[in-house]
Amino acid sequence: MNAPLPSRTEQPHPGHARLDNYGTRELVAAFLDDQAGAARAVQAASAQLAQAVEAAVPRLEAGGRIIYVGAGTSGRLGLLDSVELNPTFSWPSDRALALLAGGPSAVHGAVEGAEDDEELGARDLAGLRPGPRDVVILLAASGATPYTLGALAAARAAGALTIGIANNPGSPLAAGADTGITLDTGPEVISGSTRLKAGTAQKIALNTFSSAVMVRLHKVFGNLMVDLQPTNAKLVHRAIRLIALATGVDAARAREAFEACDGQVKPAIVALLKAITPDQARQRLAAVQGSVRAALRD
Repeated sequence: MNAPLPSRTEQPHPGHARLDNYGTRELVAAFLDDQAGAARAVQAASAQLAQAVEAAVPRLEAGGRIIYVGAGTSGRLGLLDSVELNPTFSWPSDRALALLAGGPSAVHGAVEGAEDDEELGARDLAGLRPGPRDVVILLAASGATPYTLGALAAARAAGALTIGIANNPGSPLAAGADTGITLDTGPEVISGSTRLKAGTAQKIALNTFSSAVMVRLHKVFGNLMVDLQPTNAKLVHRAIRLIALATGVDAARAREAFEACDGQVKPAIVALLKAITPDQARQRLAAVQGSVRAALRD
């Protein structure tokens, strides 16, 4: 019996068979040219990404969580997206969770056999007690990683929304999810190293998905990031600058409003633009699910 053909992400790149003979400038150019294909692959999947955003927002508005699942590079990319949602958008950390095959030790190294254990994936996901309001994002370059497929089955059984992101056409992950997103990046410059173009495409897709969701959840006013957590000096300066940009006041007035609103950007903007107290600004925001634009309407 003939062995099955490798998936597209595992096939040797037809254009770089002598990669190890390249000069340095040629080598760098080859990687950069190929990486550009990652963005094109995500662009081709824009309709599916939009579908995923539209399906996710109502569940998250109802109190659901975003749960990322993956192994190896894919799992680490999911973890990265999850931890950045709190400082960037004040999304609660307990509503952005990540499962990585092999657990925390797999962040820094491979855990033998973890990604091949379908039952482990199902158990890990079930341990988070998913429900119909949750959004589970499952990532695998191959689209066939057993750990991720096990988590997919458990998520579907729990009624959660499932979004499968893979880099190979016709993958069981994309086919089995409520919304399947195929980022067809093809062969890598270094054969089989899906941390390259496939990983870049997944990162772009995750950036796009989570940022679009947060815009829909009123974390952005205009194109300003107005729901950040100012946890250090840099972010405090950024928050004050955002208040100034949104309202047209000078930095000193923006700082006063920032401090009066206990370091919260949204109430500061509404208080300044409506000439009301911080408490009144908070009440307006609470009445419109945190939308600055809606809170400014008469």
